[in-house]
Amino acid sequence: MLRRYTYKSAITAFVLFCLGACSVQNNAGFKPESSLVSIIDKNLADGASQYKVMMKNLPPVKFPRNYNAETGKLVTSGSDWWCSGFYPGTLLYLYEQTKDQALYTESERILKVLEKEKYNTSTHDLGFMMFCSFGNANRIAPKSAYKEILVTSAKSLSSRFSPKVGAIKSWDSKPSDFLVIIDNMMNLELLFWATKATGDSSFYKIAVTHANTTLKNHYRSDYSSYHVVNYNPETGAVQQRRTAQGFADESSWARGQAWGLYGYTVMYRETKDKKYLEQAQHIADFLLHHPNLPADQIPYWDFNAPDIPQTLRDASAGAITAAALLELCQYTDKEKGQKYFNSAETIVKTLSSAHYKAAPGTNGGFILKHSVGHKPEKSEVDVPLTYADYYFVETMIRYKNLR
Repeated sequence: MLRRYTYKSAITAFVLFCLGACSVQNNAGFKPESSLVSIIDKNLADGASQYKVMMKNLPPVKFPRNYNAETGKLVTSGSDWWCSGFYPGTLLYLYEQTKDQALYTESERILKVLEKEKYNTSTHDLGFMMFCSFGNANRIAPKSAYKEILVTSAKSLSSRFSPKVGAIKSWDSKPSDFLVIIDNMMNLELLFWATKATGDSSFYKIAVTHANTTLKNHYRSDYSSYHVVNYNPETGAVQQRRTAQGFADESSWARGQAWGLYGYTVMYRETKDKKYLEQAQHIADFLLHHPNLPADQIPYWDFNAPDIPQTLRDASAGAITAAALLELCQYTDKEKGQKYFNSAETIVKTLSSAHYKAAPGTNGGFILKHSVGHKPEKSEVDVPLTYADYYFVETMIRYKNLR
């Protein structure tokens, strides 16, 4: 049975939420370049045109996954793929910026295909799938149906939480394994929303417990993160630390570092616990001071890849990092905040260049080129990816809003 808030705890949560909302708006001192804002407006208009190209080539019950330049065909997935929420989420972001009704109409259509995933208890990615999609839809036009979908999704995600481990299971495996990946930090925002929407503190407590367990066991002394931690499901003891998508177990997979940065920034926003702010700053400093970070701020797919500088860059890692930095800069002192803002600004400029931003009508309708999904498995290597587009659009909107 889910435990309910007391009146006092509900008021406390509301105050914390308001403090978090105020902090997000505390943007004094940051001066977006008017020339870059103009570029962003052009990017968003071009993005809307690109997604209208994608819409025409997308099968009715499928979701875009990537684009195969060799065959000239859009690669798609079902609604159960972890990236399914990014397409409707990007459509909604672009609609807000351009007011192009065709984008909103398409988002409503594809959300109906996605809705059934609210019952999916076989994945930890319901935050990506349902909050990036229905969360944005509900923010733009609140509906009781959206609330029900999101709350049900939060309950499905919570079903994967183990009190013994103190974490939400990421990947199902053999009974003696309990696998948790750093990506899972991104799914906690859905749980915070559910507590605010329902008054049920169990969602909040699961999110905090998972974040604390991850902070304790995923991070090295230099504040880089392992990709995967395998726990003993009976005792909660760490059995193994490794990578799946990075170069090596002890390397720093770029997108994983970005997930952690974004995740702990959200944790501070939602709880106002300074240990999360400190963790986010430590992660940001690790990334921005890394000797292998290129001057244009788009990281190599792994900070320890052996073939740097010839190896591939990952636009998605850059976009996620920039989105996180544009929130984090508002919570820190002026000096750090300016450094984070400047880095995010550089990333936006780089991703707006012709090398990364696709020419209109090309790239299968995707906005960005040159992302890396799973290089060790030779899957989605140097291709456009839906989450790269989503976080790039989010970053641009956050940059504009700092005005």
